[in-house]
Parts: sequence; C-alpha cells; structure tokens
Amino acid sequence: MPIPADDRRARILDTVRGLGTVRVVDLAERLGLPAVTVRRDVASLADAGLLRRTHGSVSFGGPADAPAPVPPRPAEAPTLGLLVPAVVQYFDEVIAGARTAAAEAGAHLVLGISSYEASADRVQVDQLLASGAQGLLLAPNWTAADRPEDHAWAAELPVPAVLLERRPAPGSPAAALDAVGSDHHHGVLLALRHLTSLGHRRVALAARTDTWTAYQVRLGYTDACRTLDLPAEPVIDVRTPAAGVDAVAARLTEAVADGVRAALVHNDQDALQLLPLLRTRGVRIPEDLALVAYDDVFAALGAPPLTAVAPPKRAVGAAAVDLLVRRLAATGPALPVHHLDLLPDLTVRESSGA
Repeated sequence: MPIPADDRRARILDTVRGLGTVRVVDLAERLGLPAVTVRRDVASLADAGLLRRTHGSVSFGGPADAPAPVPPRPAEAPTLGLLVPAVVQYFDEVIAGARTAAAEAGAHLVLGISSYEASADRVQVDQLLASGAQGLLLAPNWTAADRPEDHAWAAELPVPAVLLERRPAPGSPAAALDAVGSDHHHGVLLALRHLTSLGHRRVALAARTDTWTAYQVRLGYTDACRTLDLPAEPVIDVRTPAAGVDAVAARLTEAVADGVRAALVHNDQDALQLLPLLRTRGVRIPEDLALVAYDDVFAALGAPPLTAVAPPKRAVGAAAVDLLVRRLAATGPALPVHHLDLLPDLTVRESSGA
C-alpha cells in the first residue's frame, strides 16, 4: 500500500533531523522509497523552509535556525550517462548534440549502447551508474506493447534522469521524469500537408513496427489524416531484413494501381531500398508516386534525392543535456518537470515532385 505523502515527509524530517546532513540517494535507500519520490518530497519540505538542500544533499533546519553556509559546488565536472539503442544511425546526431552541449557545460559524457531488449537497458544503466554518472540521459527500449508499470524502473533511479525521444504514458510512474523529444505527430503532419499541397488526396504510409519512433509516426498518420480530411489508407508494414522491403514495394505498386499517388515511408533507409524495387515494377518516382521519407539521415543520397521529414536530432541531444545540467545544479526551489517537444522540419527534394 502506498505511504501517504504526509507520513513520508514526517519520516524524512525525522531521519534528516537525526543524521544532520545526508545525501538524497542515501536517504531514499534508508527509507526504502523511490529516489524520485524522496527528491520531490525533499523539494516540497525545502520550499516550506523545513529542510535545506545543497547539491545532492539535504540537511535539517527550519526558519528559526541560523542560516547555514552553502558549501561550494564540487570542482570536478559532473558525469552524465547517455543510453542509446544499439542501432544508432538515428541517434548519431542526438549523441553529437549531447556531446557538444556537455562540453560547453563542462560535463563529462559517458555512452552506454543497449540493444532492442528491455533487459539490456537495465544492465547498461547499472554500468553507467557504476562509472560514476550523476545524471542519466535515457532512450530505453520502450514499445507500443509496454504497460505503464514496465517503465517504473526509470522512476526509481538514484540520480536525476531525462528521457530522450521517449514519453511515458500519462499516469505511469515514469511520467514525473523530464523528457525531451521530437514531435513526430507534427513531422507527419508536415509531410502530408506538403503532399496535399501538390494535389494528392490519398497518401499511403509504409512504416516499421519495432521502434518507438515508428509507433509515433503511425499515430501521427492517423491524426494528420483526420486533420487534413484525408482517407487513412491501410498501413503497409515495413519488416526487416531487406527481403521484407520487396513485399512493401509490391504493396505500394498495388496502391498505385488503385489510384494512390503519394506515400510516406518510415524510415529513409527503407525508403532508399524501395527506389530500385519500385523502378523494376514500373513505378517512377515522383511521376507515378510522390515519395517522402522520415528521419532524413540518408535521404539526400537517394536517386532521386528524397524529400524527408527531419527530426531535430542534434537539438534534442543538446536540450536534454542542458536540462539535466540545470537539474543537477538546482539548489533553490525545485524545477518543475519538463516535457519538451521539438518540432521537425521538412526538407523538400526531388522525390515528392515539388
């Protein structure tokens, strides 16, 4: 049974009174409570003048106590752990943005590469913490099939954490974590609005099923069709390995024969593989099918170059680091939880026929 907030805070006050000064992480462990919960309660008690917070620690002292000197921040650079999936084409630019922002902030960045297995995330996070990470930037393996409780471990970490390109379900334990990501719903809307501006009233979607971004693109397609009053075509599943792309080319060829003249493909690596397969089936790009890719990692290398939605990958990495550094440095009133959505751009090239 959850402990009522008043009882938790009373226990925190009693424990800190007895210890004098204690690290928030150690306080949470001593009380057997999630670190994120204790950190939130400590912030409320400090705002009420019942506790004093310094960098990573808390001490007892109400309004009647003599002001305590604030200890200087440690001279050493903070260490930030960054967790990304094993397949990192998309995250290369996220990492680059994070590295630049960390260097500008005087922070040390440690990289952990997971795999698309949920259990591997925890192993990598434990290793990042063992390496001395004082804060974490996390792009865990979350999928559409997850339950809210599957994300609970992220809310129980002993250090502050910022989610990268991930957003927990409302009401889940991880919903109180900071998060920075691309607004993929907006990105899909940009693509479909561009295609409708060229006169297309039916737009197919070919998308993966195995990544968080793919799930958001699928949801964004439904929303964009509703916004633009377009019929939502049956989504064509893109499956790996490359043999699956041949089946996608066959489905798109059938769609063209049925009157579809535009398509959005997630991601641009798969879109590039589709180009020669469509040509062998007599489908010309953009004459027979206007094509827009998603991610804009390799899209410019297509023949023809692909119009593509470009999520702000570097900006996501940089904004996440900035937010985490602010979170670590905060000594006054607690920062509110931030959920930041950065808007993608659309880069128009030859494949859409604009």
